[in-house]
Amino acid sequence: MKLTSVLNLRRISGQIAALVVVSIVALHLIITASFLIHRPDQPDLFSDRGHAQLVISAQLLAAASAPERPRLLADIARTFPRLGIEALPPGPLPAAVEPDGLALHVLQRRLGNNYRLFALPNEEDSHRIGIALPDGSMIAGTLMPEQRLRPFWAGPWMMTVLFAVISVTLLGLWAARTLTAPLSSFAKAAESFSLNGNPAPLPERGPEEIRSVAKALNRMRERITGLIDDRTKMLAAISHDLRTPITRMRLRSEFIEDETQRARMLGDLDQMRSMLESVLSFLRNDRRLEQMTLVDVASTLQLVTDQFTDMGHKVAYDGPEHAMATARPDDLHRSVTNLVENAVRFGAEATIRLGVSPDLIIIDVADDGPGISDADKANVLQPFVRGDDARNMDEAEGFGLGLSIANAIAIAHGGALSLHDRQPRGLVVRIQLPVRQQEQKSAA
Repeated sequence: MKLTSVLNLRRISGQIAALVVVSIVALHLIITASFLIHRPDQPDLFSDRGHAQLVISAQLLAAASAPERPRLLADIARTFPRLGIEALPPGPLPAAVEPDGLALHVLQRRLGNNYRLFALPNEEDSHRIGIALPDGSMIAGTLMPEQRLRPFWAGPWMMTVLFAVISVTLLGLWAARTLTAPLSSFAKAAESFSLNGNPAPLPERGPEEIRSVAKALNRMRERITGLIDDRTKMLAAISHDLRTPITRMRLRSEFIEDETQRARMLGDLDQMRSMLESVLSFLRNDRRLEQMTLVDVASTLQLVTDQFTDMGHKVAYDGPEHAMATARPDDLHRSVTNLVENAVRFGAEATIRLGVSPDLIIIDVADDGPGISDADKANVLQPFVRGDDARNMDEAEGFGLGLSIANAIAIAHGGALSLHDRQPRGLVVRIQLPVRQQEQKSAA
């Protein structure tokens, strides 16, 4: 791989390389800023808790002559008031104390062997200590209390490291989200892709590789749409051309003197015309999709029930009087009509049931026919596939498209269609539809 391609910020490799460089630079800047703020190279003036001032004061008093010591002692007391340095009355030297503890050990080491530390009698303040100067004079001073060391995790370096790790992690998550966002849009567009509508093209943004994939997918969608358009135009032309010879054959059949042969010929011609219209209905790409609207599903089901009842079929409706949902009215009416047609074709009576929940509409179309075997339930939802021989009692009726169309319409609404056995006999076709559509999908 060439170096120029790696450093090209339009490519994913270049953006990842830039992310690594920016992360390293940010980490160094954070550590440098922490170093400049805390300055570990500079001594802490308060780290010795006044030991240096106490040592210097004792050494100055030891070097000064006896007449100068009172004045010098007063100056030291004003300069370092927290040390509480004062002269002790002359007398016998008390017993020396062992430098137990870090403070006394450090103080004794700085003063040297010519100085002696001793405890002050009857002194309530445990931090007061006596110092015997080399000439025998004694002074008293106060040691600052030892400060407890902060734990390692509370130190400036640990806080700096944690801050750097959190900052770089957030930067990496943001960059990863930026790089993967186009891929998520691709998946969403692929899920919502439809041949029946005019979907917006994929956005061609992001790294060069992502833009190339978006362009290729957009071209593929255009080619698929063009192929389907060509297929529809071809079928429309075939339909138009076939209707003329079918009509001529029907007219000629009227002159057949044999009643039986004439009836058979006319039946075959009617079947050809019905098959042609069913296939065109299934393959038609209606570009004028009706918009999603608020539909009274219960009224639609009652209308279908009344239509089949008027034609002499035993169809009943069981459900609420009103049930509102977002759907395409014509597609919903078409899908339920197809299911009821199958139900009355293979059974003596049918029942349409409607169930309503806050988020779901459930439509059941039940019949008392022979039903469908479990092995065929998955296949009958495919186009041009009919059920077993029990449901195909008349081969002249049906072409295996009713369930396929209803299934496609249910999926286009964001729902699903399923087949269930009815006890003691029969079939229940169930359509589940969301009450509210999250995004507009194209119908079948």
